[in-house]
Amino acid sequence: MALIRQDPVALQAAEFGVELGLQLAILGLIVAGMWMTFKKAGEPGWAAIIPIYNTYLLVKIGGNAWWWVLLFFVPVINIIAAAKVSIDVAGRFGKSILFGLGLALLPFVCYPILGFDSSQYQGAI
Repeated sequence: MALIRQDPVALQAAEFGVELGLQLAILGLIVAGMWMTFKKAGEPGWAAIIPIYNTYLLVKIGGNAWWWVLLFFVPVINIIAAAKVSIDVAGRFGKSILFGLGLALLPFVCYPILGFDSSQYQGAI
């Protein structure tokens, strides 16, 4: 009985393809959810694919000052800023603080929920 040897390069390429496909699927979920969230808030949906502009819009939707965007560039502080902005965005749609933390920590789950559910943007609270 002969042993079948698999080509390690081919195996590595296959693993890379699976990983890339999974990452693109997760990114697609986040972008689709953000797109619909932006549309609900009266902002352009295409802004979900523009890196710094989408952060600015999230800050704006959450009702924070524009300079909160700058905090996203400061190590460690950016984690706190992301949590606060996410909680504020969730609050503007009538969601809880826990859901806001979900937006920050599990965006591939929570943004599609926020974008495609029946919640309405409440604007300034």
